[in-house]
Amino acid sequence: MFKGNPVRGVNYLLRGFKLLLSPKLRLFVVVPLAINTLIFSVLLYLTFDYINGWVDNFFGWIPDWLNFLDWIIWPFIITSVLLVSGYLFTIVAVMIASPFNSLLAEKAEELVTGESVDGLEGFSGALLAIPMSVGRELKKLLYYLPLLLLVLILSFIPPFTLLAPVLWFVLGAWMMGIQYCDYPLDNNRKSFKELKNKLRLQRLTSLGFGGIVSLISAIPVVNFIVMPAAVCGAVLYWCEDLKQQS
Repeated sequence: MFKGNPVRGVNYLLRGFKLLLSPKLRLFVVVPLAINTLIFSVLLYLTFDYINGWVDNFFGWIPDWLNFLDWIIWPFIITSVLLVSGYLFTIVAVMIASPFNSLLAEKAEELVTGESVDGLEGFSGALLAIPMSVGRELKKLLYYLPLLLLVLILSFIPPFTLLAPVLWFVLGAWMMGIQYCDYPLDNNRKSFKELKNKLRLQRLTSLGFGGIVSLISAIPVVNFIVMPAAVCGAVLYWCEDLKQQS
């Protein structure tokens, strides 16, 4: 039931970072990276602009003798915004950068295997594939939502409340595993159902890979490069493990 090795899954991401350094992938890494940076910067600016106005209004209702709370509340707000925006950034960036991630996965697989992949074949193909890619992302989102709702409900039911952090981590790990492994499998004409079945056959490896991606995605600045690294790591996972699964 629980086959695989989580350490192997973590190693796929680490090797994905190394694969990013290949000159042959440089151009295909720069485009998603630029998209990530732009989206994150805009989201962060808009978020802090809104929060700043909200906090100013909030403190306008507080007596002057309680102004010392400013030093207590602001660090909490900044930390919370960075964590939430990190996850929000990942969701939005993945939706927009999806076809370019597919292109990166295609080129990474060709580099790893030395064989041609019948994929998007260039940035023009990636742009034309945006509607189809968004549809695939929405399919994944519809799969995630019931799981999110289930974990949310369990988080308020004793004794599951004590296990809530673990449940959320496992769910995030599984979602990230599906998210990034979908790129190489979709390029190789594997259905979403086949993707889920293959990941279940190596459940611990998949959770190890998705878990480390999920953790790093919550770290500001570092999350700029985790997306292309995760795509490359998923390609390695596909080529060395998932492809052989029946």
